[in-house]
Amino acid sequence: MQNNNIQLISSSLPKVVLFGRTNVGKSTLFNKLTGTEHALVSARAGTTRDCNVDAVNWQGKEFQLIDTGGIINPKFLAGKRKIKELKIDQENIDDLVQLQVKKYLRGADLILFVVDGRAGLLEQDKVMALLLKRLINGQPIILVANKADSPAQRGDIASFYRLSLGEPMPVSAANGSGTGDLLDKITEILKCPSRRSAAEADKTQNENCEKQSDLDSNLKSKILNLKSIKVAIVGRPNVGKSTLLNAIIGENKFIVSAEPHTTREPNDVKVNYGGQVITFMDTAGIIKAKSKKIKDELVKKGVAKSKAVIKFADIALLVIDVADDASHQETKLVEEILTNKTNLIIVANKWDKLPEHDAKKFTGQLRAKLPFVAWAPIIFLSAKNKTKISQLLDLILESVRARHAQIPADALEPFLQSAVRHAAPLANQKARGIFKRRIPRPGLTNLIQTGVNPPEFDLRVKSKSGLKDTYVTYLENRLREEFKLIGTTVKIYIKN
Repeated sequence: MQNNNIQLISSSLPKVVLFGRTNVGKSTLFNKLTGTEHALVSARAGTTRDCNVDAVNWQGKEFQLIDTGGIINPKFLAGKRKIKELKIDQENIDDLVQLQVKKYLRGADLILFVVDGRAGLLEQDKVMALLLKRLINGQPIILVANKADSPAQRGDIASFYRLSLGEPMPVSAANGSGTGDLLDKITEILKCPSRRSAAEADKTQNENCEKQSDLDSNLKSKILNLKSIKVAIVGRPNVGKSTLLNAIIGENKFIVSAEPHTTREPNDVKVNYGGQVITFMDTAGIIKAKSKKIKDELVKKGVAKSKAVIKFADIALLVIDVADDASHQETKLVEEILTNKTNLIIVANKWDKLPEHDAKKFTGQLRAKLPFVAWAPIIFLSAKNKTKISQLLDLILESVRARHAQIPADALEPFLQSAVRHAAPLANQKARGIFKRRIPRPGLTNLIQTGVNPPEFDLRVKSKSGLKDTYVTYLENRLREEFKLIGTTVKIYIKN
């Protein structure tokens, strides 16, 4: 059951859905129209799994573009009775992808039926066009003949008139030709009244405005004046990242399967929790660079996109399967997170699978394998059973507050004095030579905060010999403990 305090934020923009069989270039067209490289593109059928969503702004008009997986079995577009007859395998990714396509089609304001202009009209296109007309409820359709890369190819698309979907629009997603005309056509259709009545449209628009107004007022009342907290969900394959995201939003929006590398592209979703907008970014499972699977083009691209997401995140949720021991891969992931100065929360998932719930024992084992992030909080939960989801979101808010914390200067002076009394500073140089002399202890004069997001400090030191790195780490950990800087990276720079 979804927590009432967690509200999924849905876009009020018109929804334009890319639809078609596999390998007609939907993802390439998606990237071209959105001006991004969000969608993975390859010659392999079934590359797209979870639908890619992004906003498109064309000449002052904005809409939401949705890239769907290619239809392999047109029967998935049939009515509910036939869907039941198909005996859908909930572990089969192709089945789950196509069911997701059907869901997006029914909620679309406009459908772009993409066909391959180079291959010409195929029997599967005819069947899909017929079933599509039966499935939808009056939404307008634009027939897009992709891969019309040359004038000769653009003139050779007459066969698609037989689909009875109007005049086919020749485009080339690869070189961009015809995409401007397509965007003009999309915005022209979206200006007209949709299949809903004007009264229904006005009502929906008013409701969306009210929700947005409430959201804005809540955000303004918060101490953190942030547009959105960006949270990356990372980990090895099959640790439950997509299951966790589904548990947070309270619906099965993202495809979950026991097959490794189900998720191939980062997927974003926004929620409102406690008046704060949080953008969760689900990522593909990250594996070793030397793994045999990394030779797979799609796996390699997915891992690269996952690492790129970490760079833009405020917080990384490192999801670990408690049934498996933390490996070298978690160590490399943590290094990636720390290199990008991203906050870290460790999510010990599948807690329900362990016969003995000994959190203290597991924490000790994990700290031993990841000693350099002993400051990172660990939360034990079951994404499958949707346990401790609210506690996780509370922890995220605490961590982002710590990331933006500003510590008063008059609090840092007594803190430094107390830290020195507790453990005297040591020089990082050793006395050498026959006439060894004692190197004086570095004199710490003052500590000042120089930045936030994450917190950074300058420590003034008298001695040229400097401080041991271990002592700097000690001070950073003391800062976290004293000022409740939960789950955030803290950096102290030494100034002579």
